[in-house]
Amino acid sequence: MSRIRRRALLLAAAATPVAATVPAEAAPRGGPLVIGHRGAAGWRPEHTASAYTYGVQTGADWIEPDLVPTKDHVLVVRHENEISQTTDVAAHPEFADRRTTRTVDGRSVTGWFTEDFTLAELKTLRAVERLPLVRNRNTVFDGRDEILTFQEVVELARRLSKRYGRTVAVFPETKHPTYFRGIGLELEPKLASAIRRNRLTARECVVQSFEPTSLRRMTGLGVPLWQALGTTGGPYDLPGTTYRDMMTPTGLAEIASYADWIGPDKSSLLGTSVLADAHAAGLRVGPYTFRAENQFLPADFRRGSGATDFGDAFAEYALYYGLGVDAVVTDFPDLAVIARRG
Repeated sequence: MSRIRRRALLLAAAATPVAATVPAEAAPRGGPLVIGHRGAAGWRPEHTASAYTYGVQTGADWIEPDLVPTKDHVLVVRHENEISQTTDVAAHPEFADRRTTRTVDGRSVTGWFTEDFTLAELKTLRAVERLPLVRNRNTVFDGRDEILTFQEVVELARRLSKRYGRTVAVFPETKHPTYFRGIGLELEPKLASAIRRNRLTARECVVQSFEPTSLRRMTGLGVPLWQALGTTGGPYDLPGTTYRDMMTPTGLAEIASYADWIGPDKSSLLGTSVLADAHAAGLRVGPYTFRAENQFLPADFRRGSGATDFGDAFAEYALYYGLGVDAVVTDFPDLAVIARRG
């Protein structure tokens, strides 16, 4: 066992007061699943064919498309429905008058929104790096990829599965489902239709959302469901319910009545019994989001003085693998795969 892995396992033992007991069926063969967050967002502009392809090339088991609708009700892949940070829309004078302010989940947001564009119009835009000050190296790919539909991501995943001889699952997230339901652009029926049309199996698709109501609307499709959990506040569709409530043994038992996984922020598993309690409830656990830059790492794993310099990401993966997580959601799937090999 390497020195780094021994150190990480010691930290893991100190960090959690209750040992996680993983049901046999919850631990995938070969170690925790590696989920390419928005593809491989650490190396390519997020939610692009380039990012998804690179993620799979370097070992990702699943790829994650966030879903938002167009004006003509097609599911497209963007982290948010406001697209000024992830596309070149601001450079298109023909769309200058589309800039507006909307209230999304109680928050005022100004910019350009997918629901104001047809698919054909969105296809004229190109993706750009969302965090250029953090990931300047990725800006070399700005302008090279178009906006993808969910259908195109499914087809890409199947081509990559064939190319690399293994099943690559898609991991779609319904974004702001209550908001879109309120403006007549429901996400769930369109997603359910795509799952049925493509005959996606439990090995090929897992549906996630921060809103329990959205997940409950997706039951009966034969694919696993994943309840995402934040660190503050609570799901927008359940006023008065907090994420803290949902991570108690009672809350986890409730989640287990409709979902198969929880996806907490990685910090929620340190110094708590959440992982053990979730496993006891029959849930698998996939924390998010693992990144390599110092500003996203615990202080003990930072290296050098620059916030955007890479730290000891391998030690962080070893820490969480040692805790017994069932998956990791990462911007750097290649590093997670290398760490999984030990």
